[in-house]
Formats: sequence, C-alpha cells, structure tokens
Amino acid sequence: MGMSLKLKLLLWANNTFTKLDFSTITVKAFRDFADNRESALLDGKPIQVGKVEDRTIEGRNGAIPIRIYVPKNTNDAKVITFYHGGGFVIGNLDTHDKACRRLCKMNQAVVVAVDYRLAPEHKFPAAVEDCYDATKWVSENISKYGGSADKIVVLGDSAGGNLATVTAIQARDLGTPKIAAQVLVYPTADARMLHPSIKRNGEGYILTEELMHWFMDHYSGKEEDKLNPLMSPLLTADLSNLPPTLLQTAEFDPLRDEGMDYGEQLQKAGNQVQITEYKGLIHTYFTMPGFSKKCLSAYEEIESYLKKTLG
Repeated sequence: MGMSLKLKLLLWANNTFTKLDFSTITVKAFRDFADNRESALLDGKPIQVGKVEDRTIEGRNGAIPIRIYVPKNTNDAKVITFYHGGGFVIGNLDTHDKACRRLCKMNQAVVVAVDYRLAPEHKFPAAVEDCYDATKWVSENISKYGGSADKIVVLGDSAGGNLATVTAIQARDLGTPKIAAQVLVYPTADARMLHPSIKRNGEGYILTEELMHWFMDHYSGKEEDKLNPLMSPLLTADLSNLPPTLLQTAEFDPLRDEGMDYGEQLQKAGNQVQITEYKGLIHTYFTMPGFSKKCLSAYEEIESYLKKTLG
C-alpha cells in the first residue's frame, strides 16, 4: 500500500521548516532559505500565459512593484489582484509566480501580483497600505490590459488572505475600488492567536506555533496592533456588505479555526460565503499542486466559484 498523503506531507515538512531554530535565525537567513527551496516537486513547471509584465506603480508611500499576467485571450476579463503569503515577512513576486500563472490560465483572468513591503523593515500597516493602493490602481488602469474593473477579485493565501480581506473591508468603507469577490486561502484572521487549532496543529505541519509568533512579532510594531481590525479582521465591528466570499481552510493548519470562525462571522453578517475545509491537507497546499492532485483541487474550486459568481 502506498504512503498516505498526510504522511508524505509530514515527512516533507519535518525535513524542511521544522529543523529551523526560530530563536536564533535571522530574517535574511529565513528569506534566503524560503526563496531558494526547490519547488519543482511542489508546484511543477511554470505555466505559459499570454504575457507577463513587471512594472512599478505609485502608492502613498512610494513605488510598489507589481507583476501583471495576461491570458492569451482577453475580452472584458476577470481580474485577480493577488497578495502572496509568507507571514508578512517572507515571499515575493517569484515565490508565487507559478500560482499566479495557474490562476491566470485556469480563470482566463488578468492577474496582478503585488510585491508589498515586508516586515520587520516595514511594520504594520505598511503591507495593508500597499495592497489597498495597488488594488485602487488596478481598478483605474486594468482596462489597458483587457481586464474589467467590474470584475475585480482580491485573492491571497495566509498573510495574503489577510491582506485580501482587509483590502475589501477598506474598499467598502472608503467607497472605492469596487470589489466583485474575495477568495481567502487559509487566511490569517486573528493576530491574538487564541484559537484551538494553533495548539492542535502547532507542531510538525510546516507552519508551527513558534513560527507564527515569529512572524507576528516582526509584523506588529506594538502589542496593541494585534487588536487592530486591519491586522485582525475577525475583530472588525461591522462585517456586513462585503463581497461574495470563497474561504478555504486545511484540516491540519494552525490557522484552520480562525479561518472557519471568520467565514462564519461573514455569514452571520449577511454575506454570501462558501467555506471549504480541505481534509488531509496542511498550510501551504496552495503552492504544492505539483505534490498532490488534492492540492490542485483548490484551484479548481476557485475556477468554479469565480465562473459561478462573475460569469
């Protein structure tokens, strides 16, 4: 009998991230490790799309690098503004390049990946500001790339899921830009880290409780930042009138419970919400479709959801 998916994932995790000592590792060393790890097994070969363009745009705090993926055929296309995961400390346009290419091709969507500023050099709310500013730029300029400003989706994984939903909340509160849907892949929703899955899944599944504290301590400038709804969207007083939402969680993810809680609070506030828990999977499955077809099914659900929601 073949090895189970869960066991394969555990063996891989225990041979990578769990060997790192986060009491001594520097930010640079961890970035170098995370950026240079072999991804062919995890995410396969890069998918070809119509065009890829790197450029910078102006935000309130200066230049924001972005990468634009254009499908081969664009006609009033869906637009996915993408925010990468990495605990607000690691990750860049290259770490999630394959994910963005897959989203572009599968959804025939123009994808705009945002290279927001990282902590600890740029603490909260730097990433929040960059992501909102970039999304506003997308709404004002995406027609030049064949995308429709009426079909903008905010999408991110982990920390990126946090940035996607707080961008949607700001867009609601400020009246612009118009967000048609949000896709939140195992989002960080509560920086207080009080949910049971933090302990239950906090060892041996790549994202550990220790690493989560390491990330949040670098991201927050002061302890009270963790109570700010733009860092902890679960603490938002009013979650009504937000875009239709697809929220994905993983069974063995420390973030599983806060993601489920956030999705349920969105539902209670009257929003259209589809919540899916991926059984047997762990944090980072979004960048591991080359490892298992079950990881790829998350992309297939996104494709189906956006087709149903946006046409």
